[in-house]
Order: sequence, then structure tokens, then C-alpha cells
Amino acid sequence: MLPAPPSGSFNRSHVGSIKYQGFSSKNNHLQVKTKAKSAFKQSSQMSLDLSKTASQEVVALLGKCLGTAAAAETSARVAEAEKHNYCSVRDSLCVELASLLQEAVEMRWPFVPERWQYKRAVTSQDKGDLNRLVGRHLPQLLRVLEAAILAREAAAALAVIFLADRFLYWTDESATLLKITKLLHRRYRDAPVAPQLVIRRARVYLNSGKLQKAESILSHLIIDGGNTGCWVYRSESDRALVQAVCLQVRGMVVQKLGLWMEAAQLIWASLVGYHALPRPDKKGIGTSLGILADVLLSMSDEDFRAFKTSPDVDLTLLGEASHRLLSAAEAAKMAAVYSQYGSLYVLTNATVQGTCLLSYSFSAACLPAKRPFFLLQAKEAFEVGLQATAEGEAVPSKQELHTFVKAAYSLAVTHKWLDGSSEAVTRSTRACREALACLHDYCHADTRERGGFSDKILGLVARVKLELRVEPFVNSDSLSFIPDSFRNTSDALVAFTLDDFSGLLRRFHKYHTSLCATANARCKAGKEEVDGATMCVTAFGTTEAEYNIEAWKLSRGAQADVSQLAELRPAVAVGSPDSLGSSRKKISSTSSGSGRCAIDSSTIPRLATHLSSDASHSPDRFEIVEAEIPTVGSDAPNGEDGPPDPPSRSVSQLIELRSNYLSDSFGSKSSWENISRTSRSAGSGQRSELSESSGSFFLMKTQDCQTSDPENDPASGWEFLSMPKALESPVANTGNCSTTEPSTENSHCTPEELVLGPQTSNPGCSSCLKSNDPPRVAPARQYLLSPADYRSLLAGICHDCLLKRLSSDKRKFKLHSAQHSTAHDALQLKFSKASGLWTARETCAYIGQSMGLQGTHRTAIWVRFLHQEERLSSYVGKDYRKPTQIQFHLSDVERQMTAQYYVTQFNKSLYDKEVTAQMFFLPSEVLLILDGDEIAGCITVEPYMFGQFVKLTNNIRKKNDKLPATEYGLAFGHFTYLRSNCRDVVVDLQGWVTANGRGLTYLTDPQIHSAGTPRGPSNLGQSGILSFLREQHGPECNAVCRLLELPPLPATAKVGN
Repeated sequence: MLPAPPSGSFNRSHVGSIKYQGFSSKNNHLQVKTKAKSAFKQSSQMSLDLSKTASQEVVALLGKCLGTAAAAETSARVAEAEKHNYCSVRDSLCVELASLLQEAVEMRWPFVPERWQYKRAVTSQDKGDLNRLVGRHLPQLLRVLEAAILAREAAAALAVIFLADRFLYWTDESATLLKITKLLHRRYRDAPVAPQLVIRRARVYLNSGKLQKAESILSHLIIDGGNTGCWVYRSESDRALVQAVCLQVRGMVVQKLGLWMEAAQLIWASLVGYHALPRPDKKGIGTSLGILADVLLSMSDEDFRAFKTSPDVDLTLLGEASHRLLSAAEAAKMAAVYSQYGSLYVLTNATVQGTCLLSYSFSAACLPAKRPFFLLQAKEAFEVGLQATAEGEAVPSKQELHTFVKAAYSLAVTHKWLDGSSEAVTRSTRACREALACLHDYCHADTRERGGFSDKILGLVARVKLELRVEPFVNSDSLSFIPDSFRNTSDALVAFTLDDFSGLLRRFHKYHTSLCATANARCKAGKEEVDGATMCVTAFGTTEAEYNIEAWKLSRGAQADVSQLAELRPAVAVGSPDSLGSSRKKISSTSSGSGRCAIDSSTIPRLATHLSSDASHSPDRFEIVEAEIPTVGSDAPNGEDGPPDPPSRSVSQLIELRSNYLSDSFGSKSSWENISRTSRSAGSGQRSELSESSGSFFLMKTQDCQTSDPENDPASGWEFLSMPKALESPVANTGNCSTTEPSTENSHCTPEELVLGPQTSNPGCSSCLKSNDPPRVAPARQYLLSPADYRSLLAGICHDCLLKRLSSDKRKFKLHSAQHSTAHDALQLKFSKASGLWTARETCAYIGQSMGLQGTHRTAIWVRFLHQEERLSSYVGKDYRKPTQIQFHLSDVERQMTAQYYVTQFNKSLYDKEVTAQMFFLPSEVLLILDGDEIAGCITVEPYMFGQFVKLTNNIRKKNDKLPATEYGLAFGHFTYLRSNCRDVVVDLQGWVTANGRGLTYLTDPQIHSAGTPRGPSNLGQSGILSFLREQHGPECNAVCRLLELPPLPATAKVGN
């Protein structure tokens, strides 16, 4: 367990005892250095071997195997010479690999095991790393694969793929291997495909943004007991192991969507499965503990309390720590101990542990006197991670290189807070920025060039270690990657049983069954039975329903065909208990989330658009754009692209906005919405109205007061904020989580218009807690962050206080060309609707080039940042095309996370009614780009999604009646209206629809009409709410509303205040 912090005041003598723990004698230090030198010598040959496996030879061999597999589908009978060659090549394998290959052919295990993975007592012979064994012999294994394909030895070929799979995934070469597997599966339907390979496909889908396909594969394996066609399990516990791994990966999918509570429940279920095996899976336990730590790090305190008190969760496994971040740190430390013989696992988990401790040191729960102790603990964790690979050893892995740079950068940040800024810290952060830029180049380089970039990255990390004086730790086990100080962590196995695990599976059964029913996944090889076993229906034939690309007419008030709604309610097996349903059953009323790489240029899909010839002329046509690109979606309503900004207006002026909402929505050659708007001043008596033909005119309410000068405003810093906080909806005690649509540069909305009043303090806000402190001197420059500003952001600050500190009607931001293709220091800001707080994390971000897509207002760019949720996934940044105030970026994210909060509750209602459709809003975050300690830019980021982008509704009346998903969208608006006490409706729904609108729908860039916040160009307030209720939803509820038993809307709808 983590040692208790020292009591009383903190002194430097105690710092020294912690800092140099284990180095009390020179003999010990010399012993450690001797071991380090020995390890370096042993790693030299390994480094050469790993370099060879990442060479062009491996790529050439993979390509040759792929060509052989494709040709084998039409070739004639096998020649005797080919059989003889296969036997000869196979027999040349070393004894250990030959034994593993034979066991793989015999289907001895569903996953290739490490020797130490299932052993309580581990000997020195068990402590090897399987990846290194495979890496040393990979070219030879691939030659066996080619020979097996030529000799028609399908089982042996698939067994070789099984052995090589994990290493090639680690080195980012999975795609070709999975193509070979697919070809073999298609030709040899009676050849068994290992569950590990099926799940690998799901992992690759997850990383590439194809979440529906990943979910489908995993759900099929879970409900079918791990069946993958002809694979024969040796025991029921092996089936349980496959199901546990599927739950673990599903937790990662949900984590990517920013649904922390649901992710934690899935990861916990996988932990129970690993513990319940006859021989507990230490590697699986360690992996799930590490993921759980990462989830707890992002989870809100409210969700953590609900998770911790769930009847199926027993967090005593993590010790006695009561705080969320300390529990997460202990989980990460335990994960490192469980997987101590795998360098990547130790690196990853030690880095997560350090991040948790660093975050805790700034939390309100950490007393100032104890902060140095936890900073030192974080420092030790980062140093452990940085020593997970010997000096000079090659690292041909994107995820491992990413984590090394993250650990190095985090260590530099920790030194800054321990000892203050110094030249060493400055040089270290500069080296990390260079390393992140090299990582971007590594991701885009071909195999022959990657070795050079990898070496440069590791050299820069080594420079950081030298600058910050990272010394070897005491380690009595030369084959382990953890220090002896970690060994005080308890590894007592919890007494879970397979019956416990089966009970958890039954509670998730309904959701997985429903997902399989909508996915309509079919194996391309057919559904025939071979030897009594159903052919693999999940491995390589999973598809998403495609839509006919056409311009669909929108008829106001028309109802979509819902005659087949019953199909969305799949039959659940009779007698299947479902006491809790699934993770959806246990969603806390405070459940919330907030979320978060450039990709190889070869994987950037080309834009394919099908546009109606008159799409830009007819307001009654709704164009669906097929674009295999990440679509940023709807921009705020704005003027035609190109006109000059209108003259500046006083904040007390009334603004008349004309919006042709859909007439130009899909007229551009991208799937972005382009919304036309012109702006002109109006008289003070202008009446608010909505016009179907000419757009919408509405009254923007402003405060009759002069705009404060942020440069001289005495309330510009957090240290002297005493601003009251807004009251939130009675449904969720969140402080102020305003849903104001952000204005654009032409809308002239002042910072004051983005803040509500009257307001009350948020008890979790570090700034509100200091509201009674005496005022301090205002900063000389508004966007120059002081140490106190950093502490407030890192501890958590409410939306109002953040807007008050950063809003300006003068300073505007836009990334300029010199800031692209460059790595920057940055602050990552995440918003939680449940707590109403923004929480920052110091990170480093690489701003890539434009994706070639831009809407009227915003442009999309590739982004990679060190603290992104998924290391292997791609992220999209959104920047306004014209300089824009920072408050608009903040409100973009706040609005999307508010919609995510509502849709989580909506999904639970759907699930309770056994409806398979589910809607998700992608988690969105803000990156503040820094130049030193001054904010120099601002963008929003969210995960990349692959697939067709569609628009379901707009801000006022228009709706796409052709997709069933629109029915759910309108019902969701009805739901949010009721859930918010008639104050809010979520509109302008757009994103990625699967299973013809009856499956999972992923949404982005919503708008919210709110009666509780000041109006803006797209937040039409009461008028917008009434327009949705009367026109878009209409007086009659649709089938989804009736199924959810939502109360009918009254003839005279009311709007809450």
C-alpha cells in the first residue's frame, strides 16, 4: 500500500530520506550500477534483434505472406515439395517456439500466455518476456507462416499468426496480419481462429474510430461464451477468460466515449473474471487495474462515490484510501507489481500512478503541508516508468514511445512544482516537445525510417533523465522492472468465484444481446456448420449498415415510419436473470463524463461526397454526405464565408440575425454544416419571431453596462474572485453549467453575456472557496498565468469563475501557421457537468496540419497530446477560422458535455424499455496552447470517428424523417425538456449513425436552447424551446416518446425560468 504521508510540518530532512530511499549505503549503489551495466550489455544484442524485426525485412515478409494467402485461394493442389519445405522450416524453430507453436495448433489456450502469468510463485525461468522471444525470431516465424500457407497447413498458419499477433500489434503492424487471417478464414472454414485474434480486430477497430464494429465483436463473444467458430475450449474457465478480456476492452470503448461510471463497472467485472479463474490471471488483473486507475483519474467524485458503494464493487482491494485519486494511484501501483516482468506494462502503470499522485497534490483534499510528500511520490513513480527499458534498447512501438515522452514531461512538471522553475526543467520540457514532434514523424514514416525516429525520441528522453538526475533504483530482482519499494504492495488474491463472474455477466446480458441484434453481423464465409460448430460470425465479417446516398426531403411535422419499432426490442433469453440489467442499470443520477494523434498519412481516408445538384438552393432538401472523414459538424450560425466583419456595436445594442439554417448546410464539399447568416443592427423594439422562409429574427438580451477592461479589471485573477454562481436545474446540483451557445466573432456577445446571475458559489471550486480572501493585485496581462492561476486550474474551477478569468471582448485567438506542425506546452481542460467544474492538466500537444476540411467558421486539424485518453487513437482539433474569443471554445465544450450528461440518462430510459438504440455525445475538451506561461492559442479536441456523417435535426424546425435515429433524437429533446424542468432542449443533432439508425449513434456539436441562460445566435432561449416543441417535435409524440412513457406535451407548453 502507499505509505502514509508524514504528519506535522514538512522538512527538508524528510525530503532527503524519501528522495534517496534505498541509497543509504555506497555498496548498494555500486551494486545497482553493476546490475545496470550488466543489463545494458545483455540488452545490446536484444536491441539489434528488435531493430531487425522492425526492419524492411519484416514488412517484406508480411507482404509476401499476404500475397501468398491471396494467391492460395485460386491455386491448384499443393505440391509435395511445398509440404517438405514447410516441415523443414518449421523444424528449424528453436525448442521454445516450436513448443509454443504446437500448443497453439492444439488450442491449448485462447491467449498466448506469459510463463509468469498464472503462477503464484515465479522462478527465474518464468520471468522472460514473450514479446522479446517472438521479436528475436520474428523473421523465422514469418517464413514458417509463408511455408504453411503454401503447404495448405491452415491450422499451422493460423497458429503462427496467433504467436506473432501481440508483437506485431506492439510494433504497429497488425493490419497486414489481420488481412492474412481474414483470407485464411475465408478459404479454410474448418480452421480454428484463436479468440485473441478476434479480439485483436476489435482493438484495431477501437483505435481507428470504428466503435460500433468493436462493440459488435465484443458483445457476440460475451453472449456466445467466446465462440469463434471451430475453436475448441479445453475448459469453461477458458471461456470465462475470453469473456473477461471482452469486458475489459468494452470498458476501453466506453472510456473513449467519456462514460467513466460505465467504464469502471465493466473493468471491475473483468477484474472479477480474472480473479475467479482456477489460476488467477496476473497479467489480466494488472491490465484491468491499470485501466481502472486511468478511469478513476478522469471520473468525477460524485461518480466515484456511487461506484464505490455499488453492491458488486469491493474497493478494499485497493487498500484504505478514501480519495478517488489515491485509490487510482494504488490501483496503478498494484498493476505495475502484477505485471512487473513486462516493460510496457510497468511504464504505463507507473506513469498513471504518478499522474494520479500529481493531480492529488493539487486537490482540495490535499493539505498544503502534505503536498511535497505526494509530489515526491509522483516523482518516484515517473522515474520508475522511465527506467522500464534499458539504455540503448530499441523501442519499435508507438504506444511505448508515447508513454516514455509522457513520463518524461510529467517528471519535468513535477520537478517544477517541487523545486521551482529552473534551467534543467526548461531544457527538459523543450526536449519533450522535440520528442513529441519526432513521435509525429515516427507515426507518418515508413518502416525503414522509424528506427531513426525511435532512436532520436529515446535519446531525448535520456537527456531528460540526465537533466533531472534520474538514478537507478534498488531492485533485488534483475528481471523485474519495479523497485523494491513497490514490493510492499499487497498482492493477496480476492476470493471471487466463477459464479460471481457469471452473475455479473447476466447483468450485462441484455445490453450485449440487444447490441448483437442490431449489428446484423455475419461471417462472410457463411453460416454453415462445421463439425457441429457454428462458423465464426464475429471475427472478420462485421459490417455496418450503409445508407443510400440521396437528398432526403424534409416535411415539417411528418412522422417517420416506426412500424418496425418492435424490432428494436430483441427477445432476451427466457430465464436469464437480469437483476441489474447492465451498467446502464447502475447509472448514478450524477453520472457524467468528459473526454479526450495524428495518424499515418496512408490511413487518412479520402473524402467521398454525393451532393445533390441543387443542394445549396433548396431549403427543403436535406443532403446526407458520405464522408470517410472525421466530421467536426455544425458551426455556430454565421455569415457567408468571406464577408468582412460588420462594424463593432455597443453591448447594449439589439442585434437582428437572419439565419437560412439549412439552405446551405451541405453545399460545401465536406460533411461540415455551413450555416448562412447575415447580421445587421435592429431597433430596440424589434419583436422576436421565427420565419420559415427568411430565417429567424430574435432579440439578444444584453446587460446595460459598460464592458470591463480585462487588462485593468481588479477581478481578473482567481485569487480575488467573489462572483456568485448560478443555480442549476433541480435535477442535478452542478453549480453553473450554462448551456449558452457560443457566439462567433460576428455576434458581438460580451463576456458578461456568457455568465449567469444571480449566482451562488460552487463548493468544489477552488476559486469560490477563496471568495472571502482579501483581494490581490490583478495580473499585468490577462492571459499570463501565475502559479496561483495554475493551482486553481489544477485543483478545479467552476464554469463562471473560469469565464470571468479568461473571457474578453478584446483579445481573440487563432492558431497561426507557425503554430502548426509544432509541439507546444499546453493545459488540457476537462469539464464535468455533474460537478460543474473544469479541471486542468499540464501536457504537451502537437498541432498537426489541417485535415483539408473546413466549415464556415471552423477548420479541422490533426492533434496528438500526451494526456489523450487513448494513446493509439486519433484526435481531431477544431479551431475557428477567424480570431475568436476564448470563451466560445469553453462554451463549445461545456455545451457538448451538458448534452452528454442528459443523453446518459436518456440511454438508461431506453435500456429499461429494452430498446437497443443508444446515443452518445463524443467527449470534448479544451487545449490552451501556451507560450511560456501565457495563453497563445485555444482549440477544442475530441476523438476521431470513422464513417458516414448525417444530420438528424437543425436548430429550429428541420428534421430528417428518413432515419429512425431522428425519432430518438426528437424523443431525446422531449426528454431533456422534462428532465431540465422545462428549461432546456438539445437540438441540432448530427454525427455518425449505425445499423440504419437503430444501433449506436455518435453525436457531436449539439446546440441547446436554454431559458436559463442569455441568448445567442443559436441558443434562441424560450423562442427556440417553443419552436422545437411546436414545430420540430410537434403536438403528437412519436413512437419512442410513447414507448418511454414520456408525459404528452401540453397544448400550451410552458418554459421554465
